[in-house]
Amino acid sequence: MKTAKFYSALNIQIEEIQQSKLDVGLVKVAVEWAGICGSDMHEFLAGPFFAKPKVTLGHEFSGTVVEVGAGVTKVSVGDRVVVEPFYSCEDCDACTEGLYNLCKKIECYGISNDGGFAEFVTVRETKIFKIPEELSFEVASLVEPTAVALHAVRKSQLKSGDSCAIFGAGPIGLLLVQVAKVVGAKEIIVVELSEERRKKAIEMGATYVINPENEKPVKAINRIVRGGVHVAFEAAGAESSFISALASLKHAGELMIVSLWEKSVSFTPNMLVIGEKKINSSLGYRHNFQEVIELLASGKINGNKLITKKIYIEDIVKKGFEKLKNDKSQCKILVTPIENNLEA
Repeated sequence: MKTAKFYSALNIQIEEIQQSKLDVGLVKVAVEWAGICGSDMHEFLAGPFFAKPKVTLGHEFSGTVVEVGAGVTKVSVGDRVVVEPFYSCEDCDACTEGLYNLCKKIECYGISNDGGFAEFVTVRETKIFKIPEELSFEVASLVEPTAVALHAVRKSQLKSGDSCAIFGAGPIGLLLVQVAKVVGAKEIIVVELSEERRKKAIEMGATYVINPENEKPVKAINRIVRGGVHVAFEAAGAESSFISALASLKHAGELMIVSLWEKSVSFTPNMLVIGEKKINSSLGYRHNFQEVIELLASGKINGNKLITKKIYIEDIVKKGFEKLKNDKSQCKILVTPIENNLEA
């Protein structure tokens, strides 16, 4: 079967490999669509960070069950599914407290074990969720990144009627816009360099957008919301956005870090002490895939608006990773191992 193997920075190879046999409790899924994630981009541009060399990338994917191993009872051949890629040891303190995304031995399909940039992927039955007929395979492949956004908003102190600022309008930032809208945020302000992504943010439901090249974000935010916002989400992973996000908070406000970082940042703790502000963080998701499936299936979160390009797996480097690197009008690029999917 065809797979997209990661070797090192700027080195992803399309290879033919043999399919593995199913062990007890495992399920084979024929992949329909898989999304290129920001963390995949981090690995491609400057990795390896978390991805193991020679791993098949891809942790945002949907597909159909084609084979089940012994002992599998939750799903059957023919079921339409998505996969929650994190799996934990189930025995450490974090796991026993239900915080499995914080497991120190956590692994992930597409990072530590072979993932969805392939024709088939073998996963644990416990990580599979069925999807309804009204949810397309394309939109279903967005369940994983939407779960990231939902977890960040649920973990934050944002509530109905509050204001928030989102720094960075990549896929996660744009999903944060939609989730903030779902929970009832009054003002949703997006700070983003790319004109195309600012337009996309408005389309997603942002009430204001700011170009940090033309105006200072903190000054602009204080003009829109007197005293600053209740919550600022950092989804850009840059020191300048981190500092601006922290400075944009009102008293007792919260900075929620959602992004992954390639470099450290420097700031003075007085930015927190004065105003009793706080810094929080969000890692992935936990216990929310079913809720996300329902939000996407109902249209309360519009996944179609996020998808900007669909490509065949053999074109994943030039039309996928390199396209995302060079074309900021791109948001979520989906990859399929089935050529006929591109004709649909």
